[in-house]
Amino acid sequence: MINHLSTIFSYEFMRNALIASFWISLATGVIGTLVVLNRIVSLSGGIAHAAYGGVGIAYYFGQDPMIGALLFSTVAALIMGMAQRKSKSGADTLIGVMWSIGMAVGIIFISLTPGYKANLMSYLFGSILAVSSGDLHLMALIAFLVLAFVFFTYRSLIAISYDETFSTVTNVPVNLVYLTMLVLIGLTVVVAMRMVGLILVIALLSIPPAISLNHFKDVRTIMFSSVLLSFFFCFLGLVISFQTNIQSGPVIILLASAAFLVSSLVRRLHLTKNS
Repeated sequence: MINHLSTIFSYEFMRNALIASFWISLATGVIGTLVVLNRIVSLSGGIAHAAYGGVGIAYYFGQDPMIGALLFSTVAALIMGMAQRKSKSGADTLIGVMWSIGMAVGIIFISLTPGYKANLMSYLFGSILAVSSGDLHLMALIAFLVLAFVFFTYRSLIAISYDETFSTVTNVPVNLVYLTMLVLIGLTVVVAMRMVGLILVIALLSIPPAISLNHFKDVRTIMFSSVLLSFFFCFLGLVISFQTNIQSGPVIILLASAAFLVSSLVRRLHLTKNS
């Protein structure tokens, strides 16, 4: 077994994918816990899909699509976040509109760009072959930003997640912390799309924390467990993908989804037994 794994990861692109899995799991496990606790999965989905507009625009002008996606997701996160702070009901509509606009703009600009564009499919569905050394540096930077943000604002984040009204009364900078969190969600989404693609990245953000929430209550424990689960799903998905020649993104998400169903069933049986 060990020899077989060493053979699989003897290839440079597989080693890059494994390192990318670590950084992505670190970022998605931590920030994804906040996404689930704050019940903003749909908002995160809007940010993710809006980022594709940046991919298309950057590609059209001959720039790095990752930079375009980072800028576009940041702007989208701030706009959606400010809208939600003012009106939660109106924000749902805006999220849907920006979700659609981002995808439409991306597709239009990619269509207008002459030449072969098959490599851009990796931004939608993910590709281990697309992970470069530059991507790894960016992933590491985003992971450290997420960890630093959570470390320095942990108490405020917990207060906002569980009792926003009390946080406002006690002079917690709710808007600043909340909008910064959304920006980091956007940045995390962009770097994670290299592994699983924009279409599936929200599952990687939400499923590991959802599994952890079935079994733990402490937020730090949930974050740590989410990171471990995310890395496990990525690692196992990479191995299966290599063996079967199937794209890694869908395999990773199917593994995570299966684990979530089993976890939910186990929790329900446990609650039924104790009731």
